Amino acid sequence: MVEFIAEWLADSEISPLILTRGYAGGDEARMLTRHLLGTPAKIGMGANRAATAACFLKQYGYIDPKHWSLHRDLEIVMVNGLSPWGNHQLIPLGPLREPLTALRRADVAVVHHANLVPEQSLKDIELMMQEVKESLSIFFTRMSPLHFFEVGNINFRIPLDVIQDAIVLCVSAIGSANAFVQGIEKMGAFYVDRIDFTDHHSFQTKDIEMIMMKLRDLEGKFGFKPVVVVTEKDYDRDPEILNHLSPFKVMALRSELQIIPRRQHTKDDFRELLKELLEVKWSGAKH
Repeated sequence: MVEFIAEWLADSEISPLILTRGYAGGDEARMLTRHLLGTPAKIGMGANRAATAACFLKQYGYIDPKHWSLHRDLEIVMVNGLSPWGNHQLIPLGPLREPLTALRRADVAVVHHANLVPEQSLKDIELMMQEVKESLSIFFTRMSPLHFFEVGNINFRIPLDVIQDAIVLCVSAIGSANAFVQGIEKMGAFYVDRIDFTDHHSFQTKDIEMIMMKLRDLEGKFGFKPVVVVTEKDYDRDPEILNHLSPFKVMALRSELQIIPRRQHTKDDFRELLKELLEVKWSGAKH
């Protein structure tokens, strides 16, 4: 979603500054930098996001950041459609960063991975959110696969149909491994297995050894070499360590977020709503 909004702002001749805390060595920052290359977007990484922003703004001569803090003009809540509320508990007892009542201050809610969720479940998610805030604008998104690229050759695009009838081992350390695996399964692989690590996990030598053991088991079972597929975030976390899976082929999946048209809520509607909300907030701030 961050990349989606940054591209929209860039298209609108606005130069966005993206602030990230830099978890897992900055995998998201590296990925965003590559995807937004050629746009006016800039990436700031640091634990103190206000200080990072102030440093960038001072560097480019916009303001004196001596007494400056971040203010939220717009709140977009992302909900994982495959596991929207988990056990309804907050971290560390559950997956929620805030209670559901926090939806009251949200401007927009986005149900992600909606293409992998049954229609009735989507309706239930909508209903629960509207019970908290009836006027909440709700949109639906999916991760649309674009192509693969080989580890060590990121600029060489490999078509998605390369894994048709293949034996695939999905390896990931992301927050929604189920969505990643289900997406691979829909591409027509003969057999899909998986190894899931905790979110933001950095692969270690012992992990590579475990993955190699699994690959050899799959090769022995089916009679030919399986292929490893990782997410782009996993690739950016440590591209070099994945080379140790040779002679097995390792590919990373490049995907992009797409708005799913639903109840007349399209990509253009989403952008127009953000524009209207920001204009209202900025107009109010001037008075």
